[in-house]
Amino acid sequence: MAYNIYICGIGGQGIIKTSIVIGETAIKEDYNVVMSEIHGMSQRGGVVSTELKIGDDKSPIIQDGTADILLAFEPVEALRALEKTNKHTVCVVNTAPIYPSTINQQDLDYPDIDEILEELTSKMDVVYSMDANKIATRAGHPLSMNMAMLGGACAVESFPLKIDDIKDTMKENLPPKSIDVNYEAFNMGYGSCKK
Repeated sequence: MAYNIYICGIGGQGIIKTSIVIGETAIKEDYNVVMSEIHGMSQRGGVVSTELKIGDDKSPIIQDGTADILLAFEPVEALRALEKTNKHTVCVVNTAPIYPSTINQQDLDYPDIDEILEELTSKMDVVYSMDANKIATRAGHPLSMNMAMLGGACAVESFPLKIDDIKDTMKENLPPKSIDVNYEAFNMGYGSCKK
């Protein structure tokens, strides 16, 4: 059995770095891990998703309806990822929207956050929502938002990796001068989902 992690959001949010931290931690803990190619454009503004399987599985692609956790760095992207989820998928979603340029060009309205959360909770039994952007800013730097989201994932009971190991991998993968801020964001994200 594998633990399936689906991560989605917008380029520039640190999704790939988060996937690397999770993947390297899994290897450290002697798990088999496979990770998908990155879909979409990883440059700022494009839609990005990564898929990780921790445990016994050869294929990196998460079949529809089989994600154990959905880590959505952007609210609308959480809706787009619903096909990967089921009632038992745990969702950790950042409530801070990124308005795509297409909305401005086409006179479209961005959906109401409460409506997005309502839709998510109608599809999944457990949804943790946090303003990870606000947490990151409070922690000391807006770019630590991805580590706030990772902290939220680690607060999920079924998440298979140890927090100390995650923090060691963060230290190895993030710039030394940013470590304290990233730890702070991680801890705050963890706390917001643990309560």
